[in-house]
Amino acid sequence: MDSFIDLLQYTFFQHALIGSLLASIACGLIGTYIVTRRLVFISGGLTHASFGGIGLGLYTGISPILSAAIFSILSAFGVEWLSKRKDMREDSAIAVFWTFGMAIGIIFTFLSPGFAPDLSAYLFGNILTIDKTDIILLASLSIALTAFFICYLHPIVHIAFDRDFARSQGIPVRLFEFILMTFIALTIVACLRMVGIVLVISLLTIPQMTANLFSHRFHYIIWLSIGIGYLSCLGGLIISYYLNVPSGASIIFFSIIIYSICKVGKTFRFPPSQNKPV
Repeated sequence: MDSFIDLLQYTFFQHALIGSLLASIACGLIGTYIVTRRLVFISGGLTHASFGGIGLGLYTGISPILSAAIFSILSAFGVEWLSKRKDMREDSAIAVFWTFGMAIGIIFTFLSPGFAPDLSAYLFGNILTIDKTDIILLASLSIALTAFFICYLHPIVHIAFDRDFARSQGIPVRLFEFILMTFIALTIVACLRMVGIVLVISLLTIPQMTANLFSHRFHYIIWLSIGIGYLSCLGGLIISYYLNVPSGASIIFFSIIIYSICKVGKTFRFPPSQNKPV
């Protein structure tokens, strides 16, 4: 068996390393907003709703990733619109699109012509199978997110912590929320090939939770999240290589190990009475 270092000469492994870095940047940025705004449940709903787009893509013959992106963005707008209505709670709106997306995905997947498609790549992901198209998608998303956060960091922080205060400052809160929801949907879809529908929400939350153990400053959490996310990907790749297990699950498993070690380490170093609640 080749050593782990020897894998660096292979194109598929180089793609995995580049994709891991780009995904860590994208998830570090938008994931910090998700955790700060407490939108984890919404993100989970969009993740599962994207399966509807995959099913439609397989049925119609277009790219499942493209159809998943369109379906996720429309679902994000739908959740935002329904949750603002007085006759429907936000969690109910999320549940509608969550279950609708999964139902549509299952129906159209089974109606797809030809051989039954292999859904494991979309459900559980495999970072070792990403290609140049996936890298271009992740790179474009990372650049767009970085530019957006650099230009509008202060409004994003105000909206993340206090929407009413942001509105009183003349910030177009609704517009920013729709843009950020679009970015959430696109980030979810861009990471599907890496960790899959089942696990992608973890990549958007666990590194941020770990970073939050060490800082409560928004921009510090972003930087720490990117580093922790990339470390999780590298550790997951090593576990996947030596144990011959799915890479997506290995990445999330390693990220949880990092969080657990940091949590226990901080608890022993600083007693709970000295810590701020997380």
